[in-house]
Amino acid sequence: MIDSRLRVLQLVAKHGTVTAAAQALHYTPSAVSYQLRQLSAELGVELVVPQGRRIRLTSAARALLRHAELLYAQWERAQVELAALADEPGGSFTLCGFSTAATHLLPPAAAELRDSFPNLTVRLIEAEPTRCFDLLLAGDADLALVIVTADTPPLSDQRFDQQPLLDDPLDLVTPTGHPLTERPTVTLADAANEPWILGSPGSTYHHLVITACMAAGFSPNIAHYADEWDTGTAFVAHGFGVILVPRLARLHSRWPVARIPLRGEPAPARRILAATRMGARESPTISRVRQTITTTAAHLLPTTDT
Repeated sequence: MIDSRLRVLQLVAKHGTVTAAAQALHYTPSAVSYQLRQLSAELGVELVVPQGRRIRLTSAARALLRHAELLYAQWERAQVELAALADEPGGSFTLCGFSTAATHLLPPAAAELRDSFPNLTVRLIEAEPTRCFDLLLAGDADLALVIVTADTPPLSDQRFDQQPLLDDPLDLVTPTGHPLTERPTVTLADAANEPWILGSPGSTYHHLVITACMAAGFSPNIAHYADEWDTGTAFVAHGFGVILVPRLARLHSRWPVARIPLRGEPAPARRILAATRMGARESPTISRVRQTITTTAAHLLPTTDT
């Protein structure tokens, strides 16, 4: 088995503080500090140096992390090979994902696994994309559905395998009878002068809308904030502005709003990725989950009604 203290060092490197790494690992800060000191003493090199409220990795720590990435990836490949030899999956399997994925995509996949493999314990976790990567890195999740944000690891990050799974188009939601509903086609730029309803600053939804609007050539006039689709739709229904809603999100039918598919090149969409630890992608269980999710999405995405 690989020394678990290498995982501790990885989380410290990712977050830059002992406290944040401890939260991701469900450890106490003192336990994280102790393991770092212990590993440093056994290797005979200094691994971290205090730097204000954060810590800085030494060149020895960075070199060690490069080897750790290779070790963990090879360990995942070994487990994939062993799983292929088993009669059926056993143990536990955890899926995590952001709110829309956790609502519409993960439950069918988890249910299919549960019903097909009674010896497999399946668990679901709703989490923001950055938290999903923490769960993967800490070994608390096996597959994550994420969207790219400014805070998520780049595709080149050797700790993770991030594969495009599907594109989820963004629809514009306006009050019923809004002038844009009368147009044969609507682009995101057509709504540039509208008051906008966004998620809280720092949230994935906030980043999603800001990025889409800037790509369309404007910065949205933020009038109100709402973190739930139903709340945002209620604001729209009462004339407080417009929102962008992913096609996978389902809106409550009681609100008098119109959902308008957007055109343009490119049409705004969020790309959903399936992320695993590096080396684990070919796992039979992961392959089956990906296929179920893709099939589920194919049934959900063609419709734009609420």
